[in-house]
Amino acid sequence: MASAPKRPKVRLCGEGAVAGYGMLAAADLDAGELLVSIPRSALLSQHTSAIQPLLQRAQESLQSQSGWVPLLLALLHEYTAHSSHWQPYFSLWQDFRSLDHPMFWSEEERTRLLKGTGIPEAVEKDLANIHLEYSSIILPFMEAHPTIFDPKLHTLELYKQLVAFVMAYSFQEPLEEEDEDEKGPNPPMMVPVADILNHVANHNANLEYSAHCLRMVTTQSVSKGQEIFNTYGQMANWQLLHMYGFAEPYPGNTNDTADVQMVTVRQAALRRAGSAAQQRLVMEQWEFLCQLEMVGEEGAFVLGWEEVLTEEELSATLKVLCMSEEEFKAYKEQDGWEDDSEENSTLSYEALSRLQPLCKKLLCDSVLLTLESYGSDLKAEQDLLSPEAYEKLSRREQQALHVRYGQKRILHQVLELVQ
Repeated sequence: MASAPKRPKVRLCGEGAVAGYGMLAAADLDAGELLVSIPRSALLSQHTSAIQPLLQRAQESLQSQSGWVPLLLALLHEYTAHSSHWQPYFSLWQDFRSLDHPMFWSEEERTRLLKGTGIPEAVEKDLANIHLEYSSIILPFMEAHPTIFDPKLHTLELYKQLVAFVMAYSFQEPLEEEDEDEKGPNPPMMVPVADILNHVANHNANLEYSAHCLRMVTTQSVSKGQEIFNTYGQMANWQLLHMYGFAEPYPGNTNDTADVQMVTVRQAALRRAGSAAQQRLVMEQWEFLCQLEMVGEEGAFVLGWEEVLTEEELSATLKVLCMSEEEFKAYKEQDGWEDDSEENSTLSYEALSRLQPLCKKLLCDSVLLTLESYGSDLKAEQDLLSPEAYEKLSRREQQALHVRYGQKRILHQVLELVQ
């Protein structure tokens, strides 16, 4: 007598998941259970596309800052080729209207909803890079292969949508430890089925890589009916919204962070300087910190819920910018090195309240300046989170609110320690 077929442990669905499609447990699952195995032949990449030989021959001319151009060309072709065997895969997304990254918002929306979060600046760089790649690499390649590509079909707008598609749904295989220092990151690839899983910081599954297949495996027990979540990495809410088009509501994202721009600390130090001579000293100290590679014009100090993630850089910056002229001169003569007997320069949250008064004041002023860069205060965000107000917000307003609120909570937490 034939045995009954095994019931699947999971099911894919468009309802009951946190966003769009998702994967739900069809039975109770233990930690370490295999959920799905995807053979490498089923992956969509520059190596598995029908135009792989063409991409291989042109690889030198397709190099770019992002490293995504070969995959994006493969996607441009496969998405628009009616005979492509990837058409069932693309049918899940239709015309990519479900992608709602801030790059698709109007500039007015980005400014109004995301001012101070760092996202508008990141999007501006993305859009500039997308236009540059398309005009300088994609268009010349398409013009050289008119039987495969048509600029009227493979437009800049479609290219932009596919960039967002790669941002939100692609995977990058980790490098082997011995290759980390010698090789650049592996190119992205599309992984059917695995890319349907949604992300939360407290995830219950992850993707494992082997020679012949990729395996989605549970990392903890999952009850029947629960959604199965993958992890996209330790991502702050601003990174999630920028790259994936969503943010986690407070307090779900334990990986959330807030940035204090390095130049904001310099600005606070210059404001505190009482004379032209003191301002010159601050600029000399800043230049020295640049030479030590502790700061940069576009860098940021990163604050998490429980720790300063850039503790060495922040500690050195506060210390140097609070030195007197004599102290700074002695410090420079040692090239920034100190006796081993001196207190360790690393900075934990526990140590923030024990900072020297001048350092504490400088950090406090820097956090206050950062809070001024937003368009609203913490109280206004708390009011919007009330159920009655929240349900009246658009989806974009809700996602932006999660980003702003998390960042401001972290900044206020630091403020309480140093005021």
